[in-house]
Amino acid sequence: PHPPMIRNPDQFEQLIAQVRRFIRDECMPLEEAIDQSDEIPEALVDRMRELGLFGHSIPEAYGGAGLTTEELARVNIEVSQGATTFRARFGGNTGIASESLVVDGTPEQRQRWLPLLASGELTGCFALTEPEAGSDATALTTTAVRDGDSYRITGRKCYITNAPIAGLFTVFARTDAQGKGAAGITAFLIE
Repeated sequence: PHPPMIRNPDQFEQLIAQVRRFIRDECMPLEEAIDQSDEIPEALVDRMRELGLFGHSIPEAYGGAGLTTEELARVNIEVSQGATTFRARFGGNTGIASESLVVDGTPEQRQRWLPLLASGELTGCFALTEPEAGSDATALTTTAVRDGDSYRITGRKCYITNAPIAGLFTVFARTDAQGKGAAGITAFLIE
């Protein structure tokens, strides 16, 4: 049997109402000022942290809410009523910055990074796209070559949401020059 899509309907409806109020009452009135300043006020980011927005998809064992796919979709519908900048600010942590760790991270990496991403103390980002690769992510040319106990990564990335404010980058590089497509591509966590 599959787990319930909405685990606790009453509690979830309270969460949805809280997110709806936050977006409409606190975020939307600031959209024009944020568009002009190109910066989300830290007080608003702190409210995002208080509401747990950075950790919605991260498992409860690591300090997140562990929302199901349907719960996340419903939250995202509410968040999408405001400017995309709000979703981008915390959405990287609940999506691409944490999902690869949840799926493929080592136990040590999960213990170290997921609680920081879930709390919003740390902002993560995803460095995959390259200027020369177009929309084919598997055509990346960034390389990682072992250098003793570490790697030397060489290449260029672009369109990295939250890069200027991120403290943890998931960087994709080719570790096997003979690999075709996704074969030979490795993800690196870089502080």
